[in-house]
Amino acid sequence: MSKTERLEIQCPGDDWCPITATATLIGKKWHPVIIHRLLVNGPAGFNELQDEVDGISSKVLSESLDDLEAKGLLDREVIEEKPVRVRYSLTETGESLETVVLALAEWGDEHLEAGTEATP
Repeated sequence: MSKTERLEIQCPGDDWCPITATATLIGKKWHPVIIHRLLVNGPAGFNELQDEVDGISSKVLSESLDDLEAKGLLDREVIEEKPVRVRYSLTETGESLETVVLALAEWGDEHLEAGTEATP
């Protein structure tokens, strides 16, 4: 990512600032899952994403997509066909989260047991 594409963050400049800022961007429960699904499957419509992100309500998906778009990680394209559709895709900045999201998945595969709930 070039210097001109950097996201603005509020930080005092501490060495842990990039960690907390990144966690704030993708730290909501469904954000990394949505990013992962778009990384794996490419651009998708709302219903496709809802099918891919099992367990997410329409309201939460809509709010998550709006938040990811506002943060510059997601593009929303209105397709002017009948019926009108919307397609979501990752921005270049969103795509650059691939190593982070895949590392989360890898760590989870290695350290979490299926069927258990993570504790907050």
